[in-house]
Amino acid sequence: MAIQLSVPEAAVRPALSLQGIVRSFRQGGTRLEVLRGASLEVAAGEAVALVGPSGAGKSTLLQIAGLLEKPDAGEVGIAGQACGRLSDVQRTALRRRRIGFVYQYHHLLPEFSALENVVLPQMIAGRSRKEAAERARRLLGHVGLSERLAHRPARLSGGEQQRVAIARALANRPLLLIADEPTGNLDQHTADQVFDLLLGLVRRGGLAALIATHNHELAGRMDRVLALSDGVVAPA
Repeated sequence: MAIQLSVPEAAVRPALSLQGIVRSFRQGGTRLEVLRGASLEVAAGEAVALVGPSGAGKSTLLQIAGLLEKPDAGEVGIAGQACGRLSDVQRTALRRRRIGFVYQYHHLLPEFSALENVVLPQMIAGRSRKEAAERARRLLGHVGLSERLAHRPARLSGGEQQRVAIARALANRPLLLIADEPTGNLDQHTADQVFDLLLGLVRRGGLAALIATHNHELAGRMDRVLALSDGVVAPA
């Protein structure tokens, strides 16, 4: 039976909208302007690469897109819902329902098994343990880890750990996937395998994906490539 990776709302376009995002930070006695009106849209079923030099603000832009950080100005839209005036509780609830995250470092909980790492976010979202475990087994099977369910992260390879992280990101059937250098900590062969898996899951599940990467070869395999430079986003 085909596994459902995303929610029906994934048909909404655009899944992600950033309009005029401004963000600056105080550094000593000066203010560092990182984002100066960055705008982009990502549609359901579309994988968009975000490239740019180190320090350009890619991670900051992803944090804002994922509702983990608020911009100084501008608007974030998730499936047509403006998020600027949402309370912290509302932002957390929306993030939990709609957004999945994959980072360069997997951030798995070391004391829990692969299965438990995928079960926990579902239970936090209100799913029963039985239902969460069933979906976790199916997702981990889908990423080729059926024989590793009981293994803790320390007993998994780097590529296997990142596969668990991908399964965890998809556990709550998100509409939007945010990935920050998801293969940056892997060797080239493993990176290619993990990236192919991630891209396939995005496209089959109809997710919108915004993926920051320094790997221009991987970026070129996505649907579009956007470059962040001088605080604004433009086609690469």
